[in-house]
Amino acid sequence: MIEPVGQTAAPDSDDIVLEGRDLVMEFGGFRAVDGASLQIRRGSVHALIGPNGAGKTTCFNLLTKFLVPTSGQILLNGEDITGDSPEVVSRKGVVRSFQISSIFPDLTLTENVCVALQSRQGRAFQALVSDLSLRDLEHEAQGYLNQVGLTDDHHMRAASLSYGRKRALELATTLALEPKVMLLDEPFAGMSPADVDLVSDLIRRVAVGRTVLMVEHNLSVVSALSDRITVLARGRVLAEGDYATVSQVPEVMSAYLGDENG
Repeated sequence: MIEPVGQTAAPDSDDIVLEGRDLVMEFGGFRAVDGASLQIRRGSVHALIGPNGAGKTTCFNLLTKFLVPTSGQILLNGEDITGDSPEVVSRKGVVRSFQISSIFPDLTLTENVCVALQSRQGRAFQALVSDLSLRDLEHEAQGYLNQVGLTDDHHMRAASLSYGRKRALELATTLALEPKVMLLDEPFAGMSPADVDLVSDLIRRVAVGRTVLMVEHNLSVVSALSDRITVLARGRVLAEGDYATVSQVPEVMSAYLGDENG
């Protein structure tokens, strides 16, 4: 049994926006997540890391309600959301991205953000309607594009963007949903060094005043962006703390030396 190491004092409950308590996820008798607990502090960037097979993605899917835990609890601002659907949790402000970009390639950048804005309002997307409300949405959409540096390209089709700028557009659509917690699933997967620098800077900027949880393999990015890190190994929390703390834990180094691409 692995005991968590490298932990600091528990934060005040008012500081916790998203929490998993004693989470267990079994698949045919195999425990992908085995009693993991973590607390995401309000206004922080929190990274979930670990070697391949550590249970990161499963834990992430539990927190975003794409999986229902075998046992354990998930709380949002102290409210038990364990039984809620992904759609309900999204409306409560927990918004996730995916490893594969989920933008609409044949729509313009502005239209992509308008889809998110209309979804937030419970409306179906109306690309061909030119009423006042849609013009207002377009103005608001361009504000979100400005936050991620895409204002000048607002009229372009999303398909024409580079990979890194597509991820920037996805950040804009995520922001348009007014998330209380942004959950980013390997936001740097498959990126060139230039795109990593671009998206790192964007996440750093949009994270100001927001709460972010990300699953990520790139340890240099994790060290630069994260306020707090949870390290998983074999479905359990191995260590938790800031990067300086967890990087000195021998068990963490051993886990990563066994799988440097973790």
